[in-house]
Amino acid sequence: MSLVFIGLGSNLGEGRVNLISAWKKLGEFSKGTLLGISSPYASSPVDMDSSNWFTNAVGVLETRLTPEALLETMLQVEASFGRERLKGKDRTVDLDIIYFDDLVLTSEAITVPHPEIENRMFVLAPLAELAPDHLHPVLQKTTLQMKRNLQSPEQVVQKQAWAGKDDLT
Repeated sequence: MSLVFIGLGSNLGEGRVNLISAWKKLGEFSKGTLLGISSPYASSPVDMDSSNWFTNAVGVLETRLTPEALLETMLQVEASFGRERLKGKDRTVDLDIIYFDDLVLTSEAITVPHPEIENRMFVLAPLAELAPDHLHPVLQKTTLQMKRNLQSPEQVVQKQAWAGKDDLT
């Protein structure tokens, strides 16, 4: 089994509802085990022309899927929420592989670890809840070190915890 950290985001519709529904669906589609999910965070849009703030979280799961097969599953989950994968466009659900074990992989379809981790407070803040001491396999920095080093222009605010969080794993 592989341990995978997934970034979740939504800036259309009910963000919290979208993320929880997508998280549960990802568990079903991937035939994996959902181990946990961070608190939800609100964040201002980055690299897009939108006034819709995001709801973000990071989840951790175990799966037997390959990175490519998991990515395909994640794209299916996004599509089931009506996601159009156009850069800079608002989205009901956005799923990204942050880490896949300690794998370092770059292909036409996927880059792991996610290439923007150290530049995204909306990833680092929720990731720090789940894995503060997780070591980035390329940068050799922990989540907390990257979070402390980031001079982020975006705004990220922790929201109230999920209701019924025990039902999310």
